[in-house]
Amino acid sequence: MPNLRISEAASLLGVSDDTVRRWVDQGRLPAVQLDSGRKGIDGRELAELAQRLADTAEPGATIAASARNRMRGIVTRVVKDVVMAQVELQAGPFRVVSLMSREAADELGLEVGSVAVASIKSTHVVVEIPEG
Repeated sequence: MPNLRISEAASLLGVSDDTVRRWVDQGRLPAVQLDSGRKGIDGRELAELAQRLADTAEPGATIAASARNRMRGIVTRVVKDVVMAQVELQAGPFRVVSLMSREAADELGLEVGSVAVASIKSTHVVVEIPEG
């Protein structure tokens, strides 16, 4: 059963270390003792919390859509030419890049600092385990 440092858990959830510690103190996320003697988070518990957080509708979020993978974030870059636009979104620890028509980007009013939701739908997903 994998155990993670609090900083690793925070990074994976896209929140601060302090938020994870607060959730531990509130009993929302149980802590485990790591080999180093520090507090950590059980990987399975973290996965369950991540799913609960993802299932919780945020104010202004689209309620019905066919895409299962939705990531709320902030627009960090918009590059437009005559026909196309490249929009970059930072969603927690994830950078999402989308190519769309310039017309769509203009209609959505996308600009740096805008809050947006990236809906990701794919027929092929690769899952890797990081070294370390």
